[in-house]
Amino acid sequence: MAIPKRRQSKTRSRKRRSHDAVKPLKLQYCSECGQAKPSHTACPTCGHYMGRTVVKIND
Repeated sequence: MAIPKRRQSKTRSRKRRSHDAVKPLKLQYCSECGQAKPSHTACPTCGHYMGRTVVKIND
């Protein structure tokens, strides 16, 4: 197995981990009801996706 010759500095480790942070969801607004929803998903309130009903919502 390979063994590191030198200890990695804090700066080097932190640079590598800079992309591991949790990012907020990008929200889009539904064209039918106007509610915020994640992109490329059916709207959880009205069930529409790309201009048509794909999920039937019981009220």
